[in-house]
Amino acid sequence: MRKFTTMVLFFMFMGVSMAQNATEIVRLMDQKMQGKTNISEMTMKIIRPNWTREIGIKGWSLGTTHSLILITSPERDKGSAFLKRGTEMWNWQPTIDRSIKLPPSMMMQSWMGSDFTNDDLVKQSSIVEDYEHKIVGDTTLQGYSCYKIQLIPKEDAAVVWGRIDMYVSQKDYLQLMTKFYDEDDFLINTMISSDIKEMGGRIIPCKMEMIPAETPKQRTVIIYKSIQFDVPLKEDFFSIQNMKKIR
Repeated sequence: MRKFTTMVLFFMFMGVSMAQNATEIVRLMDQKMQGKTNISEMTMKIIRPNWTREIGIKGWSLGTTHSLILITSPERDKGSAFLKRGTEMWNWQPTIDRSIKLPPSMMMQSWMGSDFTNDDLVKQSSIVEDYEHKIVGDTTLQGYSCYKIQLIPKEDAAVVWGRIDMYVSQKDYLQLMTKFYDEDDFLINTMISSDIKEMGGRIIPCKMEMIPAETPKQRTVIIYKSIQFDVPLKEDFFSIQNMKKIR
């Protein structure tokens, strides 16, 4: 009986330890890509069988609570902006001189006609705070030994995904592949991160490719042109007024 009890306690301890390690891995991975603050410039390529569209983007982030995204090209979309402030998300459309508050129901909708959702771009939900984490295996991707970490939403979390499988390198905590599932456990999107190099003083993936499960011949690619971490940014920068005038 004593031996049985000892084994039960051992496996309980191992379960708690693995959960803590998984959460810490996700936290370190997230912190590496986010920093306390960051300013980035990116190019988004929306690729379809018969056409390709390119969008220039500039972004500012303060932790996971505040972000501002500005469209810098093409000319017809230039000046459009998206603001996340706490649990609120806003869109500024200069062509109609109007700001629109986006409801939570729009988080799953396509961002600018791409394969990324509104939630993907402004990170309305937090992969650290809104999910339970568990290491469920390991594999090798792009020559890196990786943890396979499963993210399950917490009961009270307002998230768009029913499950996320994340593959994070054991060295440098690089998010190399992520699979997004809906509430019925159907695969919706797969994001592959590559072009690992130093940018902003950190080793990070500089290319992210989102591929829909139902239409694998289409995809959206985000390429980082530059990123700076831990730059001076305050909460008052992320205002509706600044969203309208930022350039």
